[in-house]
Amino acid sequence: MLSLDRGFTYTLPAGSAAGVGSLVQVPFHGRRVRGWVLGPALEPPPRVLDVTAVVSPVRFFDPNGLRLFRWVADRYVAPLAAVIGRAIPPRVVAEEEGFDAPAIDPPVRATSRDPRRTLATYRGGGTLAEALGDGSGAFRLRPAPEDEVDLALEAVERCLAGRRRAIVLVPEARPLPATARAIAETFGERVGTLVGGDRRSRYRRWLEVLAGRYDVVVGTRPAVFAPLARVGLIYVGRESHPAHREDRAPYYHVRDVARSRAELAGAVMVGAALCPSAELAAAPGVSAVAPAGRRWPPVEVVRPGPEGRAPRLVRALRDARRAFVFSPVPGYGIAQVCRACGRPAACAACGGALRVASGAVTCVVCESPGRCAHCGSERFGIRRGGAERVQEWAGAVATVPVRRIEAPGRARLPRPGEILIGGADAVRDLGPGGLDLVAILDVDLSERRAGLAARERSVAIAMEAIGWARPSGRAIVQSAHPAEPAVQALVRGNADRFLVDEASRRAAAGFPVGAPVFRVAGRPAVVRALEELLPTTLLVSSAGEQTVCLLALEPRRLPAFGATVRRLAARDIVSRVEAEPHL
Repeated sequence: MLSLDRGFTYTLPAGSAAGVGSLVQVPFHGRRVRGWVLGPALEPPPRVLDVTAVVSPVRFFDPNGLRLFRWVADRYVAPLAAVIGRAIPPRVVAEEEGFDAPAIDPPVRATSRDPRRTLATYRGGGTLAEALGDGSGAFRLRPAPEDEVDLALEAVERCLAGRRRAIVLVPEARPLPATARAIAETFGERVGTLVGGDRRSRYRRWLEVLAGRYDVVVGTRPAVFAPLARVGLIYVGRESHPAHREDRAPYYHVRDVARSRAELAGAVMVGAALCPSAELAAAPGVSAVAPAGRRWPPVEVVRPGPEGRAPRLVRALRDARRAFVFSPVPGYGIAQVCRACGRPAACAACGGALRVASGAVTCVVCESPGRCAHCGSERFGIRRGGAERVQEWAGAVATVPVRRIEAPGRARLPRPGEILIGGADAVRDLGPGGLDLVAILDVDLSERRAGLAARERSVAIAMEAIGWARPSGRAIVQSAHPAEPAVQALVRGNADRFLVDEASRRAAAGFPVGAPVFRVAGRPAVVRALEELLPTTLLVSSAGEQTVCLLALEPRRLPAFGATVRRLAARDIVSRVEAEPHL
């Protein structure tokens, strides 16, 4: 709770081995609770109680880790205890038996591997290569699709050669991204993976990282806090992926935490993506690294055909031997009219649209079985269109089998002699594609999707899919607006102009790129207090008995905002704060 977000002073038992990062038990308002040792009190109060017990022999963080936790708590206006709780996996006491405390400065093992030389062919690559050895800085890396894995490997190799350790962050665990898999295979026992598993195995691996067993950590979001000493590189793969944002308090974003940790440690932060986020592209002090020449497949833009069947695409699919068709709309079609009463189709439960998928009609909003809101009928006229329908018509024209990817964990590249149909969940870090054709359908839908970052995410997914056509394939994009910046980003393989346009659109919407955004809920008095902070944007609404404020701030006003919200929480005026909400 923000209202209790402060330190309390206790006396450690004489001769105790506890210190910063220790988990202890203390008396608090007549009961015993657990807390973290944060360091010596500068001004102890007159009356100080004793620590009841040291709960674990493990020191869960050191002063450097604590500095990072405090930064996260300040940036996202979250309780420090909540930040620490999110950074450390749940304890399994049995795994602590025989735990050996790490050395104060565990050495990095020497490596005989000569680093790859791919960076030397990139603009700005020489500066990044030099920094990886013993320097620092933030870099925005746009890899050629076939270089994505090699560049991550080279970055880690150069970091290890400089006798420093590396953290590589990937957005998802299933299927294991090609980048994570390649690093684990290349560096073998030097790599600790924090990518899922049961509670016991996660905690065991985390303790092994803390003990200094690994020189490289590969993991998903929580790995940005991995207790790794002498970090020289934090590499964020597919930096613009939405899974890099934590959906639970303290709602941090890996990109920003990685950069802060790199700055605190004097390390290098690399955000790698074919289409970087607008935030990283606009961030000051970030150096760009990109291919020296065009490293992108030829992309043809054609007008959309009915159900996605543009004549040019139909002809290309007849000749395709290994292809991927990106169809972002699921199902077979949308119910348009009730066949019983002739009224427009709508869900009887909530009034939402009805979709046909896998032979059944369901509501796209509440997922209720499809029944007419007016007469209760289950018979509808259908406007065909969606991944199932694309599979049907593509299978009728192609000369190789056409299959559809449905489960996210089963994403894969098409096999030779196969065409795959898939949506956003099918576009993952699967390694170099080598496909002869990639088709992007319904790209114009991104203009109508809700959310500030919806267009950016659509472009990023499409670019990742088109990248599978390297080195000798081609791509076809269906769009009625070929001159739009989003479509031109797909044609060029470079999103820089699109991101400038994206920044302009977000500023016009009142949420400039780089402005901290918060959703604050509480009593009506919260509105006046927030207005005094002069936010860039302040939108007020009601949810039940609570007032909800959505606001964007100039970065320099963030400390004052944090102090105000914590003060209001102590007075029971603020009940909830959500940082960087999905908009």
